[in-house]
Amino acid sequence: MTSKEFLPYLKCVGTGPKRNRDLSKEEMKTVMRAFLKKEVLPEQIAAFLLGWRVKGESIEEFSGAIEVFDEFVKHTPLPHAIEFGYPYDGKVKNPYIFPLTAKYLQPFDIHFSLHGGLLQPAKEGTTLKEICEHTTLPDNIHYFDRNEYFPELYEFSTIREKLGLRSSFNTIEKLLGITQSETAIIGAFHKPFIEKYIKLFKDRYKKLIIIKGNEGTPEIFSKCSITIIENNEITEIKVDPKEFDITYKKSTERISLDSALSQVSNPTPSFLQLAKLNAAVILFLTNRVATIEEGYKKL
Repeated sequence: MTSKEFLPYLKCVGTGPKRNRDLSKEEMKTVMRAFLKKEVLPEQIAAFLLGWRVKGESIEEFSGAIEVFDEFVKHTPLPHAIEFGYPYDGKVKNPYIFPLTAKYLQPFDIHFSLHGGLLQPAKEGTTLKEICEHTTLPDNIHYFDRNEYFPELYEFSTIREKLGLRSSFNTIEKLLGITQSETAIIGAFHKPFIEKYIKLFKDRYKKLIIIKGNEGTPEIFSKCSITIIENNEITEIKVDPKEFDITYKKSTERISLDSALSQVSNPTPSFLQLAKLNAAVILFLTNRVATIEEGYKKL
């Protein structure tokens, strides 16, 4: 595709409310391939990303983009690992808890599949990549860097940074099937995204779990809902740390990378309790125990 041939696709998202229209799945696949193969100008990519976000994305468009991602992602099968979907804009007010959670789950042979990369707009938090690169991870955590598993999308980082705004990629980059896992756990912040994730990912995993967790991550710091999709059935449960006598107080100010790393290496008793609860939830979600309470007692 040439830059001139791309103009009709750009007009779909860049001509205003009266003339904009949703692209078909095949049209979006054409657009994504052109982007990832660098067949169009960076300015056109930026314009499309901004217009697409403003227009509002359809499930068909998202699905087309994800199917093209499948063509480029370098897969490393770990079929018994759980794939976790973390946002690429980082965490701002609280540390990451997954290294401690994973340690609790080592005796149960539960493996974490994690992927991260450079910070993406717009939250400007501490990234999963920074934590993984500055922490000694337990053996049951497998981290994959975007620069290696999907370099074509990695190269969009500069454009996204210059835009400085959340893009449509933020929604679809969290679960990419790198390890071809049967179970995936993804974080969500707003309820509409739970509905989108169900439509986009329920057929890509045997079991899809959506945790309305801390800062859009699949980490539980306070009372939250968990949606479980399996065999085309949707169930929802609630988890409240207070019911386990956990009194951890979330930060109200921005947390630095050093502070986040310190909390992981020298956790407070309440933070360890939270990690234990997160591990108990995963034991329950993977059918190792009948209840979260049973899992918490086992740990």
